[in-house]
Amino acid sequence: MDTAEILKKVRQIEIKTGKLVSETFAGEYLSTFKGQGIEFSEVREYTPGDDIRAIDWNVTARTGTPYIKKYNEERELTLIIACDVSASQQFGSAKQFKQEAAAELTALFALSALQNNDKVGLLLFSDQVELYVPPRKGRKHILRLIREVVAFEPKSRGTNIGLSLETLNKVIKRQGILILISDFIAPLASFAKPFRLAAKKFDLIPVILQDKLERRLPNVAICLDVTDPETGETDFISLSSGELNETLEHFHTEHDTQLRRLFSPYKIEPIVVDTAQDTADPVIAFFKQRAKKLRR
Repeated sequence: MDTAEILKKVRQIEIKTGKLVSETFAGEYLSTFKGQGIEFSEVREYTPGDDIRAIDWNVTARTGTPYIKKYNEERELTLIIACDVSASQQFGSAKQFKQEAAAELTALFALSALQNNDKVGLLLFSDQVELYVPPRKGRKHILRLIREVVAFEPKSRGTNIGLSLETLNKVIKRQGILILISDFIAPLASFAKPFRLAAKKFDLIPVILQDKLERRLPNVAICLDVTDPETGETDFISLSSGELNETLEHFHTEHDTQLRRLFSPYKIEPIVVDTAQDTADPVIAFFKQRAKKLRR
């Protein structure tokens, strides 16, 4: 895409997701993500019914009148979006490519954070760290992040989820929210350890991009030459053979089970986004469910 096409695409995403954020998403975001603690606000005179544990004994001793400390929730959060830009993201058999879904997701999260005055950062990764944009505030900053996901051209084609998590574990000092967007089609052993470390440090939310054609091929009498977009390996396959779909089903069933085992100890529920469906629906459903759990 040239510059005009990129700007047009970013504007379309901003308009589409901005409406969702203002009508639905920002409120869900606010009710789901709480501040990281409390900060001191002021002292005031004690009144009957106040919690005596809040009494500031130093001020009380100086003045001879009971005073209590007041605190406010430290609301400001840091949101980091780590987005897979490997070659497998340039795939989509229905409504959109996985990369296009990732751009809309980035906009949803980032614009919600903007409306709630939170900082947002971005890390793009393939089998190397392609780009890191430190967390900042402001609409211009958010539009830059969306533009990067829409138009970034990675240097490499492979996937290394573990490296992206190791990098964020090092560079982000404070706790925050980490949105990890990928198809997660990678050996679990390659990212399990840094994932566990990140899950302890961040409020980690995996967003799994899926395309139905990657999980099941149509049963038609056609033979095709196919190329792995990340490795460049080619193969000749027959779509009329049931063996291929059996292999795919076995792989994804086993891989999904392994992911659930990785997520389970940290009570992590992933957001699964199908490229054939509306991007926002599973995200809104996830936040409504999570907010409901927090209110219990």
